[in-house]
Amino acid sequence: MAKDLFLSLEDKPGEAARLGEALGNAGVNIEGLCAMADGGRSTVHILVDDAARGRTALEGAGITVDRETEVLVSPSLPEEWVDRPGGFGRMARALADADVNISFAYVVSGSRLVLSTSDDAKTAEVLQAMM
Repeated sequence: MAKDLFLSLEDKPGEAARLGEALGNAGVNIEGLCAMADGGRSTVHILVDDAARGRTALEGAGITVDRETEVLVSPSLPEEWVDRPGGFGRMARALADADVNISFAYVVSGSRLVLSTSDDAKTAEVLQAMM
């Protein structure tokens, strides 16, 4: 199963470069990233192709990985979900109707969706049924 790395950086020029360079120098590919700044800090979720190497590279650059979360990564999303109004809503409604809570979600390369949910097995079933 894929892992999302969650970390916090200072909200200042060069921090994203430091993160990207650390991973790149270690040969770790960033498949997806979601970052938001607030109150002088940036919270970052990263999907990398090798979580253990990614953690080692980041920590070697002085960047603490606060947690790793097992996540589902969908195959490429169907065309009717991508850049179409309502696609995410239909998926979220199907999960809600199955009593699944979404903790976080973001889109990554290849029109794939990263999901952290309360029930990954049920989420996989619901997504499969929708595709």
